Amino acid sequence: MNQSFEALVVDKQEDTFLTEVKTLSIDDLPKGNVLIKVHYSGVNYKDSLATIPNGNIVKSYPFVPGIDLAGVVVSSEDKRFKEGDQVIATSYEIGVSHFGGYSEYARIPSEWIVPLPDGLSLKEAMIIGTAGFTAALSVQRLLENRLKQENGKVLVTGATGGVGSFATAILAKLGFEVEASTGKDSEHQYLRDLGASSIASREEVYDGKIRALGKQKWAAAVDPVGGEVLASVLSNIQYGGSVAVSGLTAGNKVPTTVFPFILRGVNLLGIDSVFCPMETRVDIWEHLASDFKLNNLDSLVQQEITLQQLPDVLPTLLKGGARGRTIVKL
Repeated sequence: MNQSFEALVVDKQEDTFLTEVKTLSIDDLPKGNVLIKVHYSGVNYKDSLATIPNGNIVKSYPFVPGIDLAGVVVSSEDKRFKEGDQVIATSYEIGVSHFGGYSEYARIPSEWIVPLPDGLSLKEAMIIGTAGFTAALSVQRLLENRLKQENGKVLVTGATGGVGSFATAILAKLGFEVEASTGKDSEHQYLRDLGASSIASREEVYDGKIRALGKQKWAAAVDPVGGEVLASVLSNIQYGGSVAVSGLTAGNKVPTTVFPFILRGVNLLGIDSVFCPMETRVDIWEHLASDFKLNNLDSLVQQEITLQQLPDVLPTLLKGGARGRTIVKL
């Protein structure tokens, strides 16, 4: 095994902030009882924040970002994993306070690792990545809260992003009528190809006014956007419907009232893909390898890049330039 390897390293020292590919050694990796040869990682909004000076993601420097990875076990101190096992590691402290997936090797605590389920390749697992996992968790929570096809349209906000794209495609695969919301006119065909039956502009979802109760437009919603958009969505959900919220790209304050909840019985479902229990995590990955698995996974890939291309690609997510998934081949 090579003792030296390449990784993307961010470093902050006084007024200097650098993001560059550097050569590391195995000894540079943090503690963990499973050493993994990383084959693929993904590009997420949180990863982009990790590579700017005031992103408030990275806890200490120097640091290797990348909140998800898929690869092959090189060595393990945990009997549940052995050399040659294919595995997935996402969330927990990975890419935040523990060196992440933008590295040819990663040392990860075994309790953060999921065996690659039958039906998925390592590449497919990272096409899905944290974004697809979050979308699947959102859809599963809606189903557990009695969402049925006959209830009506399901709204997906931020539909061209990673979570939104996967939510649109998974819901369509399961037979739901999906209304996908985007502010990008050029991406309507992309969303229809994913299975969206209709497209809503951002203004149709939130026109700048938040009403205590609006029209009952949607049976449910997947919302990775948050903020005032979420407040508007809540006021337009049908009686007994649910909204699964997983993000805050539109802000972390939700200026809503209690009326959707106490007059229409609307459910606000918080989706946490970071620290959700391992039993749930394994179950969701099994769904992603079976009934939630998409036939058109490759269509969700905007681009496949190398480690060396990461510094140029990561800022595009902060500028709203993402569509679907960008995966990193190591």
